[in-house]
Amino acid sequence: MELLDAVFVFQMHEEQELLWHQRIHSHETGQFEVHYFVSGSGTFSNAHNRFTIYPGSLFVTTGGTIHAIEADKQTNLTYYATLLSCPEEMELIEKLERMNPIAMGTNSRFFFEEVRDKGLSSSRELRISACHQMLGLLYNLAAGTKLEENQGENVHLEKAIRYMQRHVFDNLDLQMIASHVQLDPSYFVRLFKKRMNTTPIRYYSNLQLEAARALLTSTTLSIKEIAAKLQFCSEFHFSKRFKQSTGSSPSAYRKTHLQLLGF
Repeated sequence: MELLDAVFVFQMHEEQELLWHQRIHSHETGQFEVHYFVSGSGTFSNAHNRFTIYPGSLFVTTGGTIHAIEADKQTNLTYYATLLSCPEEMELIEKLERMNPIAMGTNSRFFFEEVRDKGLSSSRELRISACHQMLGLLYNLAAGTKLEENQGENVHLEKAIRYMQRHVFDNLDLQMIASHVQLDPSYFVRLFKKRMNTTPIRYYSNLQLEAARALLTSTTLSIKEIAAKLQFCSEFHFSKRFKQSTGSSPSAYRKTHLQLLGF
């Protein structure tokens, strides 16, 4: 089993962004994709079936199956997508596909954050760990096991992540985030770093860059305007951080993505 890609799609609602995600596509035989929707509404097409997307819904798609996402323009559709290769587990995946949509509830955001973080790690051991976590989840879902809601530390982390995502344009600081989850800032940093392998502020900065990618490809805002909207101190600082994160300048990223969309 191999985790091929894991992405977080932040507040999909602009026209060009909708076109990208509404494209009809499929993956190779032996691969499968898991979509977990955090917020928003729309329609998930899988082969000849069309399902309603709702917060907490999960969809499994086998390789070779044509699928697409259609978001309601009035809502901000946010979701995690995980692409894996696992030919030996196709019987399980096909069973789950027949169960679409699977009601996961809205408390699994932290699970998918952790899988994404580990799955994209340079550490082979962490990538394998992410695969086993996902496989364990899928077997539980296939068995109809009621998943326990996260308790204790995970609740604080999920609450913090939701808060940062809602306020991505508000220039939060550590004190504001820690106060929201009612934890001492020093303890909160240690807790967050232990489970997410990064600090809360670095995570928040990366989330801003996620939002920047969406703005670059789905709006006509200038790079200067995007930098200001995300409250970077300057266009230069924003461009530098963006290139460090993506390997591409904001203008080059926008041009490449729009070409893929046919613009």
